[in-house]
Amino acid sequence: MDNEIAVKERQTLTVGAELKTYLDQFFLSLDVKDSTRKAYRKSLKRFIEWITEKAILTPTREDVLAYKGYLQAQGLSSLTLSSYIVAVRRFFEWAEGVKLYPNIAKGIKGAKRTKGFRKDSLTVTQVKRLLSKIDRSSPQGKRDYAMLNLITRTGLRTIEVIMANTGDIRQKGGEAVLWIQGKGRDAKDDFVLLTEETLNPIREYLQTQGKTKDTEPLFSSLSDRNKGKRLTTRSIRRVVKRYLREIGLDSERLTAHSLRHTAITLSLLGGATIQEAKVLGRHADINTTLIYAHNIDRIAQAPERKIDAILNITS
Repeated sequence: MDNEIAVKERQTLTVGAELKTYLDQFFLSLDVKDSTRKAYRKSLKRFIEWITEKAILTPTREDVLAYKGYLQAQGLSSLTLSSYIVAVRRFFEWAEGVKLYPNIAKGIKGAKRTKGFRKDSLTVTQVKRLLSKIDRSSPQGKRDYAMLNLITRTGLRTIEVIMANTGDIRQKGGEAVLWIQGKGRDAKDDFVLLTEETLNPIREYLQTQGKTKDTEPLFSSLSDRNKGKRLTTRSIRRVVKRYLREIGLDSERLTAHSLRHTAITLSLLGGATIQEAKVLGRHADINTTLIYAHNIDRIAQAPERKIDAILNITS
């Protein structure tokens, strides 16, 4: 009996080693960014650990489906779960293409995304309260105000704010713009317009920094430990969350990303067309922009109001 267990363990280790060899070849074949390659590596590592734990010597389609069920039981978000499944699917597509292993993951879908957005936007009143709460008498206050004001008025993603340099503020068509490296882009080939209401607070903040090089981050840390270094996603999230809590908005659905949602929503409320809002949000798919428009119309044309009107008349 002990010999049988030992043999099975050796077989499992052999399969794991073979898959790891295949994975190395797979990663070398990918023409993607390092961040994407890293994400695939993390996802496939988890898949290998799972089949090794289950002592699966020859993975089948049923095994991939069971793995999907295992991920669902972990309570992962639909986006995270789907990223794990996509990595497995891409790997077996490649394995079949180079005749190493059949594509047992073909057609297996990730989790169905919930309708709407995972984060809420702020109302006009809440935006005004948020910005007015920031004490602009200190360099940190000037930085925080300029940064949150920028996101709320332009819809920048957190990573786009992090990657922005002081030299990215330039002129285009006689107007001030900020060149940005958008999501999935390799270069700063897109821009957002900086109105005076957006640009002036940035200028005020930069004046506290003295002379800066064009390659230095637009928004940097002011702490003694990391002074002058580029802010991180975590630090921006923490800054936004702190001010939201100070005005009584302590919700998991209100975060730094909510400011981006707010910008796109306000643009539509202000009269922007769907196409104009799509350009502002830099959405790859216009259907994403249409969700914003649908939410606005749903509230503005709410049939619940008509029910109230009928009941009020007949009462």
